[in-house]
Amino acid sequence: MKLVLDEPFKTLWAGRDPFVAVEALQGEVFRELEARRTLRTEVDGKGYFVKIHRGIGWAEIAKNLLTAKLPVLGAGQEWKAIQRLREAGVPSMTAVAYGERGSNPADQHSFIITEELAPTIDLEVLSLNWAKQPPQPALKRALIAEVARMVGMMHRAGVNHRDCYICHFLLHTDKPVKADDFKLSVIDLHRAQVRPRITRRWRDKDLAALYFSALDIGLTRRDKLRFLRDYFQWPLRRVLKEEAVLLGWLDGKANKLYDRKLRYGDAL
Repeated sequence: MKLVLDEPFKTLWAGRDPFVAVEALQGEVFRELEARRTLRTEVDGKGYFVKIHRGIGWAEIAKNLLTAKLPVLGAGQEWKAIQRLREAGVPSMTAVAYGERGSNPADQHSFIITEELAPTIDLEVLSLNWAKQPPQPALKRALIAEVARMVGMMHRAGVNHRDCYICHFLLHTDKPVKADDFKLSVIDLHRAQVRPRITRRWRDKDLAALYFSALDIGLTRRDKLRFLRDYFQWPLRRVLKEEAVLLGWLDGKANKLYDRKLRYGDAL
């Protein structure tokens, strides 16, 4: 069994079975599946997000593997990713509780609780009208540069997100947002993988997902090239020379995802 409890849950659950206590938490439920529950709860007026994993069963594990998908077996993936990002200096969530019990991956019971990041707005919502009402050029360039820096640092730290969309980057709004003074945090790491060194395959999948999620927000070719320059931390000429294959693949992959979105909508 693995268990880490920080305040307020260290005191709140003193003398209790944390795996029973976490199931009793009440609040706004965002996702309710047989194997996973996500909700927002409050303790002493402060918000927390709770993710509970109950094991997906061998049949679901086999189904994922047969379709070339990596199953999410528990909260451990998100816990490890948060810790690695903290070590690398990438702004993300703060985990205050984590528990895991059971050696059988098919019926493992686990949970993770993170502090709510508020007030914030995700970049998908922020950019909804950018195509018709462009933001201030300096702010747009600064946001692109920061997302590129964060994703680059994440990948160099050996973490690939697997849901690397702009909606998973939160802009903090507790103070006026300025081009030279703002903060972004990356969230929703329950599918993330942590390894000593990220592979090209998973690097490119993250970049394609990010590119796909930004197709409709009015980015110019120059904006995209700025992102790649800041992501790789290379002169642009070197990026165009050494990553020419990636650039062509990104367009093709993102457009395929976009076509699927148009055909199937939310089913994607």
